[in-house]
Amino acid sequence: MKLNYATLALLVVFAILFATNIHRFPLDSMRIIGLCIAIPSFVFFVLARIQLGRSFSVQAKATRLVTTGLYSRIRNPIYFFGALMIAGIIVWTTKPVLFLIFVVLIPLQISRSRQEERVLTETFGESYLDYKRKTWF
Repeated sequence: MKLNYATLALLVVFAILFATNIHRFPLDSMRIIGLCIAIPSFVFFVLARIQLGRSFSVQAKATRLVTTGLYSRIRNPIYFFGALMIAGIIVWTTKPVLFLIFVVLIPLQISRSRQEERVLTETFGESYLDYKRKTWF
């Protein structure tokens, strides 16, 4: 499992920006809840990206079927934990209007996951369909 440098750089920049700006916001109950959602989601997001390794691509393509780690339970952990991380950050900012992001994000993720499903089904056939039956989203 190899994490490319661009993804690593993006994750490090995000973590640094978040860590250096967290002190600007007083910790009330909503911000604590937001952090309790965002931080573990970020960790699982990074873990899912690492586990995907070289199979990660922006365009839907099938190089190998990843079925271990987080992918043994969730077919799309990057989408799932990415959305949770964004939700946690929105709760942390205490700006509910930002939940409108999900009006765009969720349909895009569903569309992209369906496109990936088609590519994976075409490439791996019954192996992918069996994997799909055993996993969530």
